[in-house]
Amino acid sequence: MNGKPTTTRTKLERGRSALGPALELVHTGRAPTRAVLTSELGVTRATAGAVAAELEALGLIKVDSSPGSAAGSQGRPSHRLSVLGGGPVALAAQVHSDGFRAALVGLGGRIVATAPGCVAVTADPAQVLGEVVEAGARLLRESGLRCVGAGLAVPSAVAEPDGTALNPLHIAWPAGAPVRDIFSACVRDAGIAGPAFTANDVNLAALAEHRHGAGRGAQHLLCVATGHRGVGGALVLDGRLHSGSSGLALEVGHLTVNPEGRPCYCGGRGCLDVETDPLAFLTAARRDPGPEESLLKQSGDLLRTEYDDPDVRAAAEELIDRLGLGLAGLVNILNPDRIILGGLHRDLLEADPERLRAVVADRSLWGRSGSVPILSCTLDHNSLVGAAELAWQPVLDDPLAALT
Repeated sequence: MNGKPTTTRTKLERGRSALGPALELVHTGRAPTRAVLTSELGVTRATAGAVAAELEALGLIKVDSSPGSAAGSQGRPSHRLSVLGGGPVALAAQVHSDGFRAALVGLGGRIVATAPGCVAVTADPAQVLGEVVEAGARLLRESGLRCVGAGLAVPSAVAEPDGTALNPLHIAWPAGAPVRDIFSACVRDAGIAGPAFTANDVNLAALAEHRHGAGRGAQHLLCVATGHRGVGGALVLDGRLHSGSSGLALEVGHLTVNPEGRPCYCGGRGCLDVETDPLAFLTAARRDPGPEESLLKQSGDLLRTEYDDPDVRAAAEELIDRLGLGLAGLVNILNPDRIILGGLHRDLLEADPERLRAVVADRSLWGRSGSVPILSCTLDHNSLVGAAELAWQPVLDDPLAALT
């Protein structure tokens, strides 16, 4: 009799310790059935069933016990697992040079609702973040959904542990603005439950793509992307963002790719930031940017619709060569097993994939013997989804503690 309660308690503790890993497997789509969950967790069918039932009771996933057999299949089909529609959400916010946007994001990286984006960002971060949080609060009130926390993506390196925007070069905020404290205060003042987090927008795009998009399965994932202005980079190692000793790693926008090139906002010259961003493309293509749409949209539309124009093609080839040179240097240093490109860089890859891959292979040490796959980012609003991932992380770590 003395051994039985201990055994029962041990089984219960083992099952509860598996809740977080199980939820992450369903959240990232790696456990679509209970059989796969059992295998991935390395537990018995009974334990996997109990874990799935607990997550369902918490209102996080749905367990379909009668999914039906596929035509020609034999045996009893395994219960299907999916994130629960109508379950809790995270508030995600993003600020960039052309405005801001708020959204509600559920498990699985599913965008539930978005607020109309603002098209102007003032020099006062408190005002901007107050407005974006209020937009998110309205979405929460209208939806009636439970909120687990909030995440913010900003176009700047975010220094740790202070949470300050070190170099918001493309918005008028002061260097060192305490964006995490401001955002947390705005979230708290709006009556939104849960913790608040802040990080660099490309870091968050990479995290979202690794969990839900083109980066799935990569062990050493390099992401390089243009924002509305400038260029950012991120590295995901074994599922975790590599942010360096103080959050400032992978500032790839200030990698020099043309020593005689354009002056950069950082004080250098010929940086990737000013040689391969949307403004650089429009300038090289001899197009005057208009005020009615973002530079990112204008450059992407031009590349997709007028690629046969000699000026547009020449500009694209110039930027591809600069981008390839930068990527080759990063490959030599980081040895990633996959590269994903976002923003205008994705459009450049899709316009002439062979040219870009050839430049990277020619300039990188390992390019000829084992070239690195270069893919397009696949998620819409991946920085927003990544911001939500920050808020979801405490739930993924320990669902019971976070929700009860």
